Amino acid sequence: MLLRRPRVLSGTHFMLGNFAAVEGALAAGCNFFAGYPITPANEVSERMAERMPEVGGKFLQGEDELCSIYALAGAALAGAKVLTATASAGFDYMAEGIEYAISDEIPMVIMDVQRTRGENFATQADVMQMRWGAAGDHELIVLAPSSVQELFDFTIRAFNLAEKYRNPVIVMSETTIALMRERLVIPPADQIKIINRKMTQAQPGDYVPFRAEMGCVPDMAPLGKGYNTLYSINPHNEFGSIKWEPEIFERQYERITQKILMNLDDIVTTDEYQTEDAELILIAYGSETRPCKDAVDVARGQGKKVGLLKLNTVWPVPEKQILAAARKANKILAVEMNMGKYAGEIERVAGCHAEVKRVTKNLGAIHTSGEIVAAIEESLR
Repeated sequence: MLLRRPRVLSGTHFMLGNFAAVEGALAAGCNFFAGYPITPANEVSERMAERMPEVGGKFLQGEDELCSIYALAGAALAGAKVLTATASAGFDYMAEGIEYAISDEIPMVIMDVQRTRGENFATQADVMQMRWGAAGDHELIVLAPSSVQELFDFTIRAFNLAEKYRNPVIVMSETTIALMRERLVIPPADQIKIINRKMTQAQPGDYVPFRAEMGCVPDMAPLGKGYNTLYSINPHNEFGSIKWEPEIFERQYERITQKILMNLDDIVTTDEYQTEDAELILIAYGSETRPCKDAVDVARGQGKKVGLLKLNTVWPVPEKQILAAARKANKILAVEMNMGKYAGEIERVAGCHAEVKRVTKNLGAIHTSGEIVAAIEESLR
């Protein structure tokens, strides 16, 4: 007899990060998963293979990453809420499918569990790949959880943003948190905010699939109900017709990007810790925010006015929040687990208002709080 657990496993758990992401997806309404095995993301597929039959969803193990991402696109167009999970090298192969999803405004959630090249060690080196991997003009939404709880919470938010803006949303996971077990609190289902895509009320003959005002999102139409929409990666007009008309092409892609850029206050979130009187502010994302918070506590204990700006959204760049931090503090430390990639964005935004120094590490391990405290002390000399 098959034990059928509910879709939302409300309660307190001690759970693996990859499993928590799955439970977040299911709580958000995910009913289709496609993926190809790759460490350290395999536990997502394992859990989905177990849980999807319990909630009436579909699980597909693709023959490769390209199959998986295009299976997501097809299922999403058919009405499903969809997720795939991969790791770094596998994300490379999905770029073409992400480009297709951007072009045809197909909602989907992609989880990239970052690892070092060829090994399962910690890194944040994919941060630029996630934003710029797809070809053509586009905007992507990338969320950066820092704990098992946030893997659950941010995955729900990723689905809501994907549905609301008809855009791929990437959950930027990491080996550190994906393979970590921590306390996870799953609220009752009726306390979880869920956003579903807006479906057209127009009749098939009146429906224009890619028509919307600038900064807005077109309604979707059900597949197989007579709407006959062509979803193509090729240049298309608002009717979906494939035709190279430069001005129409430019207008369509301006709208596709502006639906993200004109809604930054809804999309971008950050958290602040001890920044009210800070003269030096750490800026970090993902698992690196954990030792940063500890380092702030140590520095405060030493009488140093140090704070932390935690970036929950890394793309689009939280420019308003970074700028506010730079205007408040004399110094900014950009902390990340790579050779210094996102630091360039922080320097671009904050560099005219505060001194920005890079605190980077690319040794397959997260910074220790002691290393960050040492960087703080050196910066304040």
